[in-house]
Amino acid sequence: MFDKLGAAGIVGVLVILGGIGLLAWVDPLIAAGIGLVVAGLGLVLYGLVTNVLASFGMGGMV
Repeated sequence: MFDKLGAAGIVGVLVILGGIGLLAWVDPLIAAGIGLVVAGLGLVLYGLVTNVLASFGMGGMV
């Protein structure tokens, strides 16, 4: 998975995890909520990309 992200994607993932980790240190309940929101956004984006690629006839690429 990380080979498809590139350097900017890996840094982005580290920044997100660092931010949630810092927030978890301050308030774990809010960090859990934000973690769920980030995971939900990731699933929505995955669904969108899958459907767009399928509409172009490239559904097997994901």
